[in-house]
Amino acid sequence: MRDTAFCTSACSMTRTMGVLGGKWKPIIITQLADRRVRFGQLAQRMPLISRKVLTEQLKELEEDGIVRREAFAELPPRVEYSLTMYGLELLPILAQLCAWHSAAPAK
Repeated sequence: MRDTAFCTSACSMTRTMGVLGGKWKPIIITQLADRRVRFGQLAQRMPLISRKVLTEQLKELEEDGIVRREAFAELPPRVEYSLTMYGLELLPILAQLCAWHSAAPAK
């Protein structure tokens, strides 16, 4: 569930964490990095997240303009998720975070 106090804060870092905070959103974004993915495929790639939480996180990312949800009028229904241009701008930032962590001193 989204913490609206974070998303409306005067502090830009707090607002950013309100949008990207949590353990799943950065992972979802990287899973959508170079392809459109159906919900079931995304759920298979992320077996530790429940379908309920995945649905909630995707909905929030869509509301924030990071993820695009495209529903097709087919039987059975088909829905695909992809990154918007705004979402694509996050990829180099997330890659830098991964590189930063990889360079961390050994514990």
